[in-house]
Amino acid sequence: MFSQNEKETDAFKPSGKPFAKIFTNFHTDFSDGKTFSQFQLTRAYLGYQYKFSKHFSAKANLDFGNPGTGKLEMVAFVKNAYVSYHNKGLKVQFGLIGTTMFKLQETIWGNRYMYKSFQDQYSFGSSADLGVSVTYQFNKFIAADVSVLNGEGYKKLENDSVFKYAAGITITPIKNLYFRAYYDYMNKDFAQQSISFFAGYQNKSWSAGAEYIKQMNHKFADGEDYDGYSFYVSYNVKKYRIYGRYDYATSVTLPNETDPWNISNDGQVLIAGVQYTPVKGIKISPNYQLSLPAKSGVPSTSGAYLSLEINY
Repeated sequence: MFSQNEKETDAFKPSGKPFAKIFTNFHTDFSDGKTFSQFQLTRAYLGYQYKFSKHFSAKANLDFGNPGTGKLEMVAFVKNAYVSYHNKGLKVQFGLIGTTMFKLQETIWGNRYMYKSFQDQYSFGSSADLGVSVTYQFNKFIAADVSVLNGEGYKKLENDSVFKYAAGITITPIKNLYFRAYYDYMNKDFAQQSISFFAGYQNKSWSAGAEYIKQMNHKFADGEDYDGYSFYVSYNVKKYRIYGRYDYATSVTLPNETDPWNISNDGQVLIAGVQYTPVKGIKISPNYQLSLPAKSGVPSTSGAYLSLEINY
């Protein structure tokens, strides 16, 4: 009788739950003697996740984003729609999946609601894409992942037979310390290749990360290479989190040109702020952002922000 009750208790029960996440802010920008203030709803995620068994699950969610027009106009995309298989060290995802390109970096940065992680912010790749990924945890020290993707990101459908091939390896020599190398390849008119390296540490008290990426033939344009690095650190004190970040992005100068091909987006960014978590699911962060463009004659822009994340 005891054995029968134990089996009933241990029996898996399929279950699912809805979820939502909202990013919003109020900010004032200062540039060249002028000020501009506005409220923004930058992101809203709505979705549902379901566990069919101990090994199979699925997730679907919509991404409502501000297209950057400066108005309260939102555009909706399907961000994720995939099935996942997980058994011991093996994990397989198929469908509209989250990519592994900068997932670990985004986790260590930890402030996606306030500012995108470096590779996402500077358009080195997409956070989600159509395809399949396989991750295997060999032991507690080494994990590897491979992906075959549409390559266009989750905002575009596949319109050709060209795919992105990606591979990464993550090494955890001691608890909470991570080293990761990543490479991807996609060939159209000219082969676009990305290679990145990351080192990070995260525990309950503090976190730090350093990343570098170089992309050759950005968006398949011959010779348009693009690279950059980012450093970030945070320290937790009870319900407060103090953080800072520095970004640097640069592009090459093409033959017979005087300026780098992507100079309008090249430059430096500095961020500093404090996050307060009054209750689980709510994050409030006053923060300061400074943008220093690389292009001569373009003024710097500084901004005072009050950022908010609601997660439930």
